[in-house]
Amino acid sequence: MALLSKLIAPSNTAFQRPPPLMNPIDTPWLGNAVSLIEADVQRSADTHLIALPLPTFARCGIDLYLKDESTHPTGSLKHRLARSLFLYALCNGWLHAGSTVVEASSGSTAVSEAYFARLLGLPFIAVMPRNTSPEKIAQITFYGGRCHLVDNAAAVYDAARDLAHQTGGHYMDQFTYAERATDWRGNNNIAESMFHQMTRERFPVPRWIVVGAGTGGTSATIGRYIRYQRHATQVCVPDPEGSVFGEYHRTGDATLSGPGSRIEGIGRPRVEASFIRTLVDRMMEVPNGESVAAMRVLSNLLGRKVGPSTGTNFVGMLALATEMRTSGQTGSILSLLCDAGERYLPSYHDEAWVEAHLGDCEEAHTRLKMQLS
Repeated sequence: MALLSKLIAPSNTAFQRPPPLMNPIDTPWLGNAVSLIEADVQRSADTHLIALPLPTFARCGIDLYLKDESTHPTGSLKHRLARSLFLYALCNGWLHAGSTVVEASSGSTAVSEAYFARLLGLPFIAVMPRNTSPEKIAQITFYGGRCHLVDNAAAVYDAARDLAHQTGGHYMDQFTYAERATDWRGNNNIAESMFHQMTRERFPVPRWIVVGAGTGGTSATIGRYIRYQRHATQVCVPDPEGSVFGEYHRTGDATLSGPGSRIEGIGRPRVEASFIRTLVDRMMEVPNGESVAAMRVLSNLLGRKVGPSTGTNFVGMLALATEMRTSGQTGSILSLLCDAGERYLPSYHDEAWVEAHLGDCEEAHTRLKMQLS
């Protein structure tokens, strides 16, 4: 606990001091910072596309794939987002030499941002709920970041703004900027990579892409790219119980609030600016028990552990594949392996923890295994 910053009570205002303006002396630093990030990109290969061996669907002409985002240097899909957010902030003149970078995050984005902050030699503070897994906290501190814990998940936004104001730093605000920081038209974004890797497959243009939403940035990038390239592909967002995204998608009411998700990394207690409902063709509400059960089933299929948000994605994939089989449709379904399950060994992969926090998942586990038989 000595590594954690003391809790700072949020102020009564959401005011954030504007970041310092760029000046001529910052220009060499800015150029070097962008070069460091671009060099890091060149050192990182693209992530793998995994074909899932599911005979019950394959023999009906339905193929399932996972893009394995756990192989990024920081171990998750959020590595792409963090890189884009840093480049966006740098090129907007919001970061300069010595800037303290502050982010509100449940874990994975903070891990990835801590990595890029260390790359640029910048201090980093992650504002997170107090129940964030110790494994993610350890990863953030490994990269030189500090963790500022709050008791209520809804308090992360104001606490992050206050810390940025107090330090004279910059609040990255992934929940606002995720959908605009990535070049959705191409430039090796995740959507372009997906479609390129599918070109030699039996059904190269997926009928569905299934992706969970935390900020909503990935679903926005994929949805825009599909329309820009005029692909006959639809986007499905499986949403964990407690999240408001599903209701927002139905109603368009941006004032909605809820308890939030129990599945780390996806679902939110409020509508986030980066979740663009018009880019999502379908939402599915996924009970927590099904997410965990699917995580276990998929871990066994792959021979390695995956995280709970990947389990949520897998529930969506199986539901769509079952619908396609029933209606006699053929085609491919593509989703994401968001991060490795080793981050969740003491939590979602621990039966006692799951039963205490989420309840019994055995019924859902049995039902999913029958779906694959």
